[in-house]
Amino acid sequence: MTQEKSLKAFNGYVMLFLFLILFFGSIAAVLSTGNPTWGIAFIIAILILPGLILVNPNESRVLLLFGDYKGTVKQNGLFWVNPFYTKKKISLRARNFDSERLKVNDKLGNPVMISTILVWRVEDTFKASFDVDNFENFVVVQTDAAVRKLASLYPYDNFADEGLDEDITLRSSVNEVSDALEKELEERLHIAGIEVLEARIGYLAYANEIASAMLKRQQATAIVAARHKIVEGAVSMVEMALDELSRKEVVELDGERRAAMVSNLMVVLCGDKDATPVVNAGTLNH
Repeated sequence: MTQEKSLKAFNGYVMLFLFLILFFGSIAAVLSTGNPTWGIAFIIAILILPGLILVNPNESRVLLLFGDYKGTVKQNGLFWVNPFYTKKKISLRARNFDSERLKVNDKLGNPVMISTILVWRVEDTFKASFDVDNFENFVVVQTDAAVRKLASLYPYDNFADEGLDEDITLRSSVNEVSDALEKELEERLHIAGIEVLEARIGYLAYANEIASAMLKRQQATAIVAARHKIVEGAVSMVEMALDELSRKEVVELDGERRAAMVSNLMVVLCGDKDATPVVNAGTLNH
């Protein structure tokens, strides 16, 4: 037997009723008649009792007879099985696992802190019981291994100055990374009969030793991008201003004055602070 099989157990309420009749009936008969042969009924009642099992919703009982797998009971209710069966309870409910924060290296070799949140449940009770030593510990170890592998496949972020053209990164591609992690965990946990319901990154950050430097790098990247946008807009505005002045013939500008106006407008439009106007009371040349 290498896979789970369902075992149909006998109605436990009937056997419970039979147990009560034999147990109390044998005691009453011995006390009233004094005949010790009624003790056989008492022994039978005692043998019936260990065979009763209660299966709650989303639970199961794996049954063994002297090391031989007989089947799994997944139906809910009170049942009776061979009293010599070894009964192992396995929960079929969904479980959450929040892994510890691991320090791993991303694709670029940068140390990052990462953890994952895994939602899983037992799908095959035979594999969970007999194909691995401890399926709960197996989930923990394999999840850590999957997270370490995942982090090495993608960079934390995409930096243009490194010539990196990655569509998927750990920071920005949440859905793609989660799908890759889920697929990796499904392959690893299949041997233990575990179904992966959901897997996603729970925590992600640079390691402490480079966090400050990477923050400055991100800030510098953001500042450069903002400056690029400002300059692009300023050039359009200066061009529009010069065109309007020429079209409406407000003032005639030679090359030198045109260059001065462009310079002044660019300073005003691109400066971090408000410009302070200077009123020229003389001529344009003084």
